[in-house]
Formats: sequence, C-alpha cells, structure tokens
Amino acid sequence: MTVFHELTMRPDAGSADRGWNAGRRSRLVLTMSTTALLLVGANLATPLYPVLQERLGLGPFAVTVAFSSYVLALMAGLVLYGHWSDHIGRRTALVLSVLVGLAGGIVFATAGGLTGLVVGRVLQGAAVAMVTGASSAALRELLPHRPEWAGRFTLLASAGGVAAGPLLGGVLGQLPRPTTTPFVIHCALLVAILVPLWRLHARPAIAPAPGPAAFTALRPRRLALPPGVRPRFQQAAAVGFLSFALFGFSLSLAPGYFARTLGVSSPAGIGALAALVLIGSAAVQLVGHARARALPGALVAMALGTALIGVAGAVSSLPLLCFAALFAGASQGIAFRTAFNELSVSVAPADNARVVSAVYLVTYLGSAVPVLGLGVLAGAVGVPSSVHWFAGTLAAACLALAGAVRFRARRGLPRGHQG
Repeated sequence: MTVFHELTMRPDAGSADRGWNAGRRSRLVLTMSTTALLLVGANLATPLYPVLQERLGLGPFAVTVAFSSYVLALMAGLVLYGHWSDHIGRRTALVLSVLVGLAGGIVFATAGGLTGLVVGRVLQGAAVAMVTGASSAALRELLPHRPEWAGRFTLLASAGGVAAGPLLGGVLGQLPRPTTTPFVIHCALLVAILVPLWRLHARPAIAPAPGPAAFTALRPRRLALPPGVRPRFQQAAAVGFLSFALFGFSLSLAPGYFARTLGVSSPAGIGALAALVLIGSAAVQLVGHARARALPGALVAMALGTALIGVAGAVSSLPLLCFAALFAGASQGIAFRTAFNELSVSVAPADNARVVSAVYLVTYLGSAVPVLGLGVLAGAVGVPSSVHWFAGTLAAACLALAGAVRFRARRGLPRGHQG
C-alpha cells in the first residue's frame, strides 16, 4: 500500500508486490533510527544557543521560550494526532514525522530572530509528537511477546537521540557557519532515512476507518485510559514529569551556565556538558531489568545527583559536575524505565499508542513549565541563583515522590512485570 492510500485509508490492491518487504530486524532498526534521528534534530541546537544568543541578541528568557515552544507543540500534537498511526498505519506516521522534521530543521537553520526559532521548534515538536506514539506502538507490535524489550527499545531510542543531539550539535558547530551547517547535515540524514521508509511494505493499520468515517477517526480525542491502569499511569507520569524537568534544565540554560562557570568555550564542550545527564540515562537502558522495588531508591539517587549538580556549579568543579550529571541521569533512567515498564506491560497492544501519548503528555509538561519558570527566575535573580534554586527544588520533589511511591507500595499498589 502506498503512503497516499494509507493517508486516505483506502485500499490499494495493486501494490501488493511493490516496495520493500523488510524483516522484523530491519523494521526494528528503521523504527528506532527514525525516532532517534528526529530527537537528535530536536536537540541539535542545545550547544548552539550561546552563539544564537550573541548573533540574534537574545536573553536567557528567549532561550527558554525557544526551548519550551518545542515542548508545547509536542504536547499539543500528542493530543491532536497522537492516535493517527492506529488509523493511517505506523509507516505513514513515521513518514509524516520525518517530513515535518525536515521542515522544522530548515526553518530553524534559516531563522533571523526569535520568531523563526520558535516556528522551527514548533515544527520539530510536531514531528516528535507524531513519531512518539507511532514508534512505541510499532515496537510493541514487532515484539508482541517481549513487551519489556519493546519498552526498553522505546526509551533507548528516545534517550539516545536526546543525548546524541547536543554532542553532534557541538561537534558540527565547530564547522563553518555553526548555526546552519549542523542542520543541513541533519536534514540530509532525514532524507536518507525517508527513502527506505517510503519504500517499506506497510503492515495494515490496526484500526482503519475507510469510507465516510475515515477523517472522523482522525479528529482529536480525549486521552482516556483503559480500565485498571490509572495507578501505574499516575506513577509513570509523575516520574516522567520530574525526569524531563531534569532533561529540560540540562538542555536549556544549564549548558551555558556551566560553560561560563567552568571556562568552557567550544560548542563541542558545551554539547558534552549538556549531554552528560542524557548519556547516563541512555546507558542504563542497555543493562539490567526493570524491577519495581528499585523505583524508590532510584528516585532518592536522582535527588542526590541533582543536588550535586547544583553544588558542582557553586564550587566550579568539572569532575564533580561530570559525576553528578552521569549519576543523576543513570538514576533517572532506572526510575523512568521501571515506571514505564510497569505501565507498558499492563496495557494491551491496541491501547499502547494512546497510553504512551498520554503519559508523554504529562512527561513533556515537565520540560515546559519548570523550564519556563527557570527562565523567569533567571531574569529576576540571575542565572547562578536560579540554577541552585532549581536543582534544590527538583531534588526535594524527587525525595517526596520516592516517599509517595514507597507509601503506595505498602498499601498494595498493583505491580506489573518484575523483571
């Protein structure tokens, strides 16, 4: 079936022999690569913000506005079209996300002011919103008897892409035209992955709606939860909110602040500082199992690591910052993987895209509201004080959630797979 027939939810009897009938392994790699590549593009600008600030005359609050516009667009997309892949098919949803991501990269790279940056970030957020539910559901369908591995691959692609974005942005930012060249290269990679996606022989959508009901099915719908998953959803959403508050902090004002504090001036160095938390998070997705009893301890460790990040800035210690960021990221990765896995294994495959979109809606709120608050606070009391306040508040919230999880466990919160 062609992409155009999938978009209109019409059968295409003549296309059965056309396209690339890829095996499961190729489909897994292609799905994860698409997710990771779009998230790389969404975070490519992190080490370039200081250069953009200087070139466009922007202040700290403008940086948080540009960052948060991506998150707000992503959240809106999860509500508006997070369910589309159920009806138009996973392959076509991935193709659409790549096309929108291409447009976002081009607009951001050619922006002449804050408006252009915001429009580019909005398009990038729209692309990530489209790919989030589609890729998670596709991985679950490709691994029907290994839901934990499907969840792990989802988080690995997400965390890996977010971690690689600042690193690649920093390295490519040392080339001529540092605010344009990284996005040109990234757009070329998106075009390269679009070719096999377009030719991929699509599997049928799980809920096609042919005829008059076709476009009705694509209307925004309430992100209602299936029966019996609310306790696990609340737990995963709370952990995700705090996790992405840490990510948003690491990808917005923190890199520039630590670069100035520690005397780091190169884009590659700034990108490495921004990626430390994400590297720690991505690394733990490759090892161990998600065990429910590990969640409170992981949250306490995340609180300690976050507090130490603030201390590292106060004493201008690069070794302490590296340790604290990696430790906080690894702890976050364990906590979020555990909560996400408990939720994922309790949901039927047909509900996966809808539930994942709902949990990420709350999760990404953690990258928007706290980061905007950080920008406002930075304008009032200065960046150093705002960073210390933010780290302390986030650490306290992690400790409070650890206590709540422990309390609910003692009261008999239903548990999922124990690893």
